[in-house]
Amino acid sequence: MDLFLPESGLVIWMLIAFLIVFVILAKAGWPMIMGAVEKRNTHISDSLLAAEEANNALAGIEQKRQETMAAAQAEQIRIMKESQELKTQLIEEAKTQARLEAEKIVADARLKIEKEQAEAMAEIKNEVIALSIDIAEKLLQRELSNKQSQNDYIEQLLRNNQPKIQA
Repeated sequence: MDLFLPESGLVIWMLIAFLIVFVILAKAGWPMIMGAVEKRNTHISDSLLAAEEANNALAGIEQKRQETMAAAQAEQIRIMKESQELKTQLIEEAKTQARLEAEKIVADARLKIEKEQAEAMAEIKNEVIALSIDIAEKLLQRELSNKQSQNDYIEQLLRNNQPKIQA
């Protein structure tokens, strides 16, 4: 156990050496170490403040981004509504234009039909007149004294010319 128990002279010299090193460190080392620790502490505090400011700036940027996104969505909705209204307006204009064109075509067709009908009626009247004149001419050429033969002849002419009248 002697190895573990130092002699009293050795203990005194160790104590003196320790006090000398302690005094040197207290005068020169501790202020440098404490200055470095304080500097490091200040740097960490500044970094924390800068990080907090960066977080606040990031939150502001995020809020601004959300506001911009909301404005863009509102603008998109407005544009979609405008395009839908324009589409509806164009469709209505096209329907109106088509309706007017259809009415014009129908009116033109009616006028044409009426004109053709009037022409057909005039043609039928002319044929009836011509047929009447023909019958009158043939009656006058025949004997006018016999009434029964005149009636028979008129009936025969009417039977022979009947398809022309129906046409």
